[in-house]
Amino acid sequence: MSDIIFKEQPFTQEAMDRIKGTFIDDYPVVYIIYNNDQKPMAYIGQTVHAKQRIQQHLKDQQRKKLNATLIIGYQKFNQSATYNIETNLINYFIADSKYQLQNMSQTTNSQVHNYFDKHYYHREVFKEIWAGLKSRNIVKEDIDILENKDVFKLSPYKSLSTSQLKVKEDILDYCTKQIHKDGQHVFLIKGEAGTGKSVVLSSLFNTLQDYSKDTSSSLYKTNNYLLVNHGEMIKTYQSIASSLPNLKKNNFLKPTSFINKVDKGTIKAADVVLVDEAHLLLSKEDTYNNFNYQNHLEEIIKRSKITVIIFDPKQFLKIKSYWNEATIRDMTKQHKTTVYHLTDQFRIQASEAVPAWIDAFVENRLLPIPNELEGFELKVFESSQAIKEAIFKQNEAHGLSRLVSTFDYLHKKDGNSYLVDEGGIHLPWNTTSTKTTWAEEASTIREVGSIYTVQGFDLNYVGVIIGPSISYDPRTDQLVIDTQKYKDTEAYRKRQDLSEQENEQLKVEIILNSLNVLMKRGIHGLYIYATDDNLRERLLELQEEGQYV
Repeated sequence: MSDIIFKEQPFTQEAMDRIKGTFIDDYPVVYIIYNNDQKPMAYIGQTVHAKQRIQQHLKDQQRKKLNATLIIGYQKFNQSATYNIETNLINYFIADSKYQLQNMSQTTNSQVHNYFDKHYYHREVFKEIWAGLKSRNIVKEDIDILENKDVFKLSPYKSLSTSQLKVKEDILDYCTKQIHKDGQHVFLIKGEAGTGKSVVLSSLFNTLQDYSKDTSSSLYKTNNYLLVNHGEMIKTYQSIASSLPNLKKNNFLKPTSFINKVDKGTIKAADVVLVDEAHLLLSKEDTYNNFNYQNHLEEIIKRSKITVIIFDPKQFLKIKSYWNEATIRDMTKQHKTTVYHLTDQFRIQASEAVPAWIDAFVENRLLPIPNELEGFELKVFESSQAIKEAIFKQNEAHGLSRLVSTFDYLHKKDGNSYLVDEGGIHLPWNTTSTKTTWAEEASTIREVGSIYTVQGFDLNYVGVIIGPSISYDPRTDQLVIDTQKYKDTEAYRKRQDLSEQENEQLKVEIILNSLNVLMKRGIHGLYIYATDDNLRERLLELQEEGQYV
């Protein structure tokens, strides 16, 4: 594809006056304006009038620090293709993290729609363009490395589906209308694992922050935050913030930090707060972690004009974070609450058969395991060695493939190493001391991830170790949950407002919820190994039965 033209020149009026070239002047093009100073910055755009558009940029105060232009032309470009490539470049530049971008999010309110030969431009032409950028030392990393980064997957510039775009636009409209009204206002988004909730929130927050700098917007000068009670997710959001102009790391906080900072006057009460993974919020006091109230969500709402909540009742993992439909309804009924459901599955690249089988399994309905799944592999393994080798192989081929386990093995944060399934898997639990997320560290291929490490994140292939808390009774053909064998004692801390029976039932739900989350991490494959002999044998039978369905 040598017909792609790369025209490099200074970012000056004199250079623009001299610009000529086939498929550059008055043709659709993509362009990058950038510098390579100590703090590299860049702007990425597309236009059908290169001269006029770049002349406009020369008058823009924001571009004064930029000094070079790269115009990319191609005889087969059309404007749908250049718009698609512009969006791709923004996403990959964010993941590459060399430049802080000057792009504003309002340009991405539309979807990248289908158009003739989209795959050719989206993949083939883009690969050629990226190779040209890399050869010119404008970018650092290869495409396949960047695509495995969490910052790429959660980029605010990711193309949204029709349903995702609709909820984003509805929330922006809601915020615009409610921001100057009295009282607290709540917007609740429900969706199970893999339905693209965090991508919507990332895109939404970037647009909110851009509007907060826009003098023509009713959201101008609003004070906004994105909260998530998950240390690994905070790392990802803060990494994204370092690449975009209107995102600041201190706008991404844990809920307790936000509440305490407002109380101390360190930050002002918020206008709009987005709460990701709200099922991880505390629903009781936790003085050990400096939360001295009874309910995270209630305290967040009190300190915000508008609260947007992402929630999945199937993902609560601790009794002190117990949420269900009733508790959320009770919490929000005193406010005017708008509810929206996300249902499309975006993570698991397979038919509905895979999430449907997982849902049935964690509800104690043991069904034949679907097979012949185009683009997805669901497989049960007979031995710990076999599943380890399979994950190692997939990681070598595709990257971002990891073993994870139910919390059935001792795991302490005391600097010592604790093994998962010592007589079988014989690998240590995850370490999370680095600035990057766990699965992106190459060395963690020889560790086992816990629910707290991978919740909310994608893996290409996930190998799930079902530990001894989940076994199988052949007489009843049912799973048997032994809450005494689950080692996350912090998750089991009892609530005085619940009966003994209710506390015990929640323990069972926590184990099954954690299994559900672990099983729904894989984009291209789910591998399963059960340490209980009876369960492993039954799963292998179900795998064989699936071949005849």
